[in-house]
Parts: sequence; structure tokens; C-alpha cells
Amino acid sequence: MHSESQRAPWLLKLATAAVIVFLHFPAVIIILYAFTTDDRTFTFPPPGLTLQWFGVALQRSDMWEAFGLSLRVAVIATGAALILGTLAASAVHRSKFFGREAISFLVILPIALPGIVTGIALRSAMSLGNIPFSFLTIIIGHATFCVVTVYNNVIARYRRTGKSQVEASMDLGATSFQTFRFVVLPNIATALLAGGMLAFALSFDEVIVTTFTAGQQMTLPIWIFSQLTRPRQRPVTNVVAVFVLLITFIPIIIAHRLTQDTSAE
Repeated sequence: MHSESQRAPWLLKLATAAVIVFLHFPAVIIILYAFTTDDRTFTFPPPGLTLQWFGVALQRSDMWEAFGLSLRVAVIATGAALILGTLAASAVHRSKFFGREAISFLVILPIALPGIVTGIALRSAMSLGNIPFSFLTIIIGHATFCVVTVYNNVIARYRRTGKSQVEASMDLGATSFQTFRFVVLPNIATALLAGGMLAFALSFDEVIVTTFTAGQQMTLPIWIFSQLTRPRQRPVTNVVAVFVLLITFIPIIIAHRLTQDTSAE
């Protein structure tokens, strides 16, 4: 019995390590082949390592145009998600009305659905409404799942925050806006920041929903996807993919630290 209890933690550690390797091995391969000297075939180990593809990638004007579009979409979609997600969380948490649980479920549903289902639904709705596919339609598509990340973070913070401060503020004559600004907002600030960072990361590297809502426009993930059909450009594509990994990895780590610190408190 004692030996089994001693053996179990090692098995759990081994299983955890195997899962981590399985999840991150493809990313390691991309990073490795961003430095390869061979621009035609994938051979392991790489015949040599070089930094030349980073210079080539940085000189691609089409890459910078796609990067700029992705950045603008992510910033605006995140801003819209912060407003809509906070309003939805406030309404669901502070008010009791018929169908509240159903509305909460419908808000989080887009992130639970497969991206291709969301993309097809959005494209069909936009086509029925004769809405031309443009920069705005990409933002609408990204906002559907970005709102969920903000909503989840804010509603979780509301549930851990007592209502006594809000009630005291209202009893002392503060308006609803003053109560939100001086009492509620400081309590949910880190949740908003974490949710916003997660929303930005999700929007910046989104490809499935974007494919159905972008029309002829090309965001950075779509640009990477289009370059995969050109074998001699694979090292450049890997370099850009490394940049995308870094841009999305950093906000996720910061958001994790923010939520971890808050939960520890």
C-alpha cells in the first residue's frame, strides 16, 4: 500500500510531462525549422542553422500588411468585448430575471461551438443581410468569441466580490456611475485586464472564423495558411509563425499570472 502511494506521484508526473510534450512538440518543430538553412525539404536534424529567414520575413511588405490588419482587428475586437462582456456580466450578476441562466448559457455558447460552425453561421447571416465582407465583418466575427473570455473573467470576479460595498455606496448617495467607477471597477480591474489579454490573443491568431468573414482581406494567420502551398517559403512562414506564437503567448502568460494572483488572495 505504501509503495503504491509512493509510485502514484511519479506516474502523475510522467503523464503530465507526456501531455506537455504532446501539446508543445509541434511548436518546437516550427521554432527549430525557422532557423534551418534548407528552404526546400524538411530533414531531421536540420542541415544547418541560420538567421537569414528572419531578415527575409521582415522585408515582406505583404506580411506587414497582414500583421497590421490582424493587430487592428484584435485591438478593436478586444475593446468591443471589454464593453459588451462587462455589461453582460453586470446584468446577469446583479439582476434577477426570467431566463437569466439561459442568457448566460447563450453568451458563452460561441466559444463552445466549433469555429467552423460559428464561421458558417456568421457568413450566412451576413449574406442574408447583404452585408459586404470587410474589416467590420472580421471584427464582428472575432467579437463573438472575445466577449465570452471577458464575460467569464468578470462574472467570476463578481461572484467572489461581496455586495456590501455596492450597497454601502448607494446608501451614501452615490450614483450608479459613481458606484461603478469608484467601487466596482477597482474590484474587477484585473479581471478585465486578464480577459482583455486573452481576447486579444484569441483574436490575433484566429483563422477559421476569419476565413468565413474576411472576404478578400488577409489577416496574418490567413497569410501564413496561404504560404503553406509554397514549399520554398516554408522557412519564412515558420519565422512569422514564431512571431505569432510570441505575440499570443505573452498576453496569455500575463493573464494567467493576474488570475492566479487574484485567486491566491
